[in-house]
Amino acid sequence: MNAYVRVFAHSNALLVSHVRNVLAAADIPVELRNMTLGGGAGELPLGECEPEVWVAPHNRARAVALIQDAMAEGDDRADWTCPGCGETLEGVFESCWQCGTARE
Repeated sequence: MNAYVRVFAHSNALLVSHVRNVLAAADIPVELRNMTLGGGAGELPLGECEPEVWVAPHNRARAVALIQDAMAEGDDRADWTCPGCGETLEGVFESCWQCGTARE
């Protein structure tokens, strides 16, 4: 078992994937866990079913800072509607999860 540490967990797998992309763009190796355990909620404790982002211990402080910055940026941005397919998306997302169209 590798010695990675958890730096982020959330019930929204899209948000977890966004965090993974933020860290990967900063050249921090990332491991995603529990991405498919959502169906176990109710049978398993909720905290054990949430998708998670894990990094090596030496990358933890930098990863946490990048995550906090990314979440702070998203807090100020309003939800938006994709011009390609009409999907409503949270402000933290720069492209549509459904069709891939970039935010204007």
